[in-house]
This record gives sequence, C-alpha cells and structure tokens, in this order.
Amino acid sequence: MRIASLGFRTDLMVRGLGGSQISDRGSHLVVRTPANPVYWWGNFLLLRERPGVGDWPGWVAEFTREFPAAEHLALGLDSGDGNVEDTAGLEALSMDVLVDTVLTADSLRPPTSQPAAEIRPLLSDADWAQIARLRMSLTEGPPDPHLSQFADVKTRESRSIAEAGHGAWFGAFVDGELVCGAGLFSDGSGLARFQNVETHPSFRRRGLANALVHQLGTWGLAQLSASRLVVVADPGYHAIDMYRNLGFEDAEHQVLLQRPPSA
Repeated sequence: MRIASLGFRTDLMVRGLGGSQISDRGSHLVVRTPANPVYWWGNFLLLRERPGVGDWPGWVAEFTREFPAAEHLALGLDSGDGNVEDTAGLEALSMDVLVDTVLTADSLRPPTSQPAAEIRPLLSDADWAQIARLRMSLTEGPPDPHLSQFADVKTRESRSIAEAGHGAWFGAFVDGELVCGAGLFSDGSGLARFQNVETHPSFRRRGLANALVHQLGTWGLAQLSASRLVVVADPGYHAIDMYRNLGFEDAEHQVLLQRPPSA
C-alpha cells in the first residue's frame, strides 16, 4: 500500500526505525509496536480510503480483531485534505477526531533571538534520563506509574534510533537542567521528521523551542542529508506560528481518530 499522506508516511518511517511491525492488508495497514502496546499511535490501523456513512463500526470491529487486548482505539486516514465523512457515526462511537497540520521546510530562517541556554545533542545516560523527566513534567494531576513506564519505553526507543545513526535528540539546558527537547529522525530517503518538541512549563515563552528547532533542523539538513524537514502541529496551538516563523509552510492535514481507554 503506497502511503499518500506525508504525515503518516513519516510516522511509519519512524515507527519502522523504532522496530514496529507494519503489515499490509490491502485496504489498510496494521501498525503494531509489541514493545509498547499502550502506545496508541504505535498500535493502530491506517485506512487507505475514507470510510463512508455507516462504515465506521466495521473498522472498529477490524481494529478489535487485530488488537483484541487493546483498551484504546486508533484509526488513521491516508489522505491529506483533512476531511472526514459520517462525523455523527464517529460521535456515536465516542471517537475523537483530530486534524493536525503537516508543515515542511527545505531551509530554515534563524530565530530572532538566542536564549541563554546550551543547546546540544543528548549524549549520556543522565541526558536521556532527563528527557523522560521532561515528558512527565508536561502531565497534570498525580503521578501515573503507567505513564512513567510509557515515557521510559519511548525514551529508550528514541535513544536506540539516534544511536543507530538515524538522527539525534537535542536538548536545551539551563544550569545543567534539560528544559526543552526534540528529536529529528530520517531513514535516508531525504525526509526528516521532528519528534516531540517539548518545553518544561516553567520555561515556556523564552524562545527555547524556537532556537532548538532551528539548530536541530539545520543539523539534520547537513548531517542526515535531508532535503525536506517535516513537522506535525496542532493548528490551534501557538507552536504552529513558531514553525511558520522559522520557514515551515503548511503542506497538508493529517486525520487521526481515537478513543481513549476510559471511553
């Protein structure tokens, strides 16, 4: 199955580098990540065509057949226009519809200011441990051991991809503390996909992510022989303006349909 969506094409590129299993069923792909079964978008179906009115229950049943132990539900649409049919049917199934913006750039404009931080690749065990802690700082409510385990597994996967030579994870350090981080991975195809641009809540609005994305993207264009940088953003979140200011342009939309375990 040829992937038309640039968002999902680069998602699957990273999933493959991370060891996920991708099976082609003709009408859809089954993406499975045995090392992290609670990772929704590591265990999902990617549908080749947009389902019509009344078709969604059949795809829910297909997901259940492929992932009988899963408590979540995740379906992607291989299209770039952001359109979804039968939203009433999805609502009846308690499905959330997410439409993200896929942006691309072949060069980056420098940020307007340089924050007081050391920006560099993660190198040591201590560096990588800070990424997991940063991810946990973004959650609200009491500590969740399941979320902590998920963050640890994702961090180990990202480190293995970077250490295999498929990219890097950069951090912005203030007084030795990692307060902003992001990854950039490529399979050598010319596409490089950003991963998890995250800033500690206490250090936001200081230009850290702006400077980090620029430095990491510039590194990727040179060191990964990438000709096109790809990032996916929530169109309603302010970070999308940061990407556009750096030179990213809107390319398409990515449709993700999900139902959390509690629904």
